[in-house]
This record gives sequence, C-alpha cells and structure tokens, in this order.
Amino acid sequence: MEKLKNLYKKYEEIIIYLIVGVLTTIVSWAACFFAKFFLDSNIGFQNFLINTISWVVGVSFAYPLNRKWVFKSKNKKIVKEFMEFALSRVSTWILDVVIMWFFINVVSFKNFFILVVSKIGIVIADIDGQDKIYYWFVKIVISAVLVTIANYIFSKFLVFGKKKKKVVEDTKEEIEEK
Repeated sequence: MEKLKNLYKKYEEIIIYLIVGVLTTIVSWAACFFAKFFLDSNIGFQNFLINTISWVVGVSFAYPLNRKWVFKSKNKKIVKEFMEFALSRVSTWILDVVIMWFFINVVSFKNFFILVVSKIGIVIADIDGQDKIYYWFVKIVISAVLVTIANYIFSKFLVFGKKKKKVVEDTKEEIEEK
C-alpha cells in the first residue's frame, strides 16, 4: 500500500491531469455529438464548426479544473491566466481541426478502416453507420491522443509552470523584506 501511495505522490499531477482530461474530453465530445445533430461533418465548413464548438466548450470546462486540481495555481491574475490557457489551446484546436479535416474530408482511409474492422468480424453495412464510426475513430484514436499530449505540455510549461516559479520568487522576496 505504501508503494501505491508513493507512486501516486510521484505522479499525482499526471494522474489528476488524466482524470480531468477524461472529464474534459467527455464534455467536449458531448458538445461535438450535440453539434453533429445540426451540422454535417462531411461538409468541410460544418466539420470546422462542429470542432470549434467542441473546443470552446472543452476549454471553458478544462480551465478551472486544471487551475485548481492539476496545477494548483495561486496566480491572482485569473483573467490573464485564463487568456493564456485559452491561447495555448488555440494551437491544439488548430491541430484538432486539421486532423479532422484531413482524415474526414481530404485523405480518408475509411474504406481501409472498414475492411480491417470487417476482418475482425464487425460488419457495418450502411454508409451512414460507416461514416459515424470512422469519424469517431479519427476523433478518439488520432486527434484526442495528440491533442491531450500537446495540451499537457503547454499547460505545464507555458501557462501554469511559470506561475509556480513566480509565486515562489514573490514569496522569497516577501520573506526577505521582513
């Protein structure tokens, strides 16, 4: 039991980040799923809108959780920190949009994917079903993995990392002044 506690302590930030990331992903994908009721992902501009809606909802949900639970930010400039967080997410939003556009609208390997799935024993006969399964495969397996890794790196080193250093430096200065 002590080994598990030590492992948790050692990797606490990453573990909590992954939990928050799963929750954020669920919320973001729920927004994506909802948007797909009104928009068609096979049309390039509408695919862009679906992913943008998903991104806005995900960033709005993720910031307070990352601030409080993952990186334990004490930065008093919350609006500025949120803007930095949102701006750091712009690059991964672009990454998500490009991945989804590329694999859905440009170079689809949907036929290969359906062939592989059928070899496993899963047959999807209708085209609409194939489109939906392929869309979510690209969203989950390709885009989500790359976006999650990039988001952690940006948050750790660009948004919240420098703040921890500054808080420590400010605290040292306050102590020295007394």
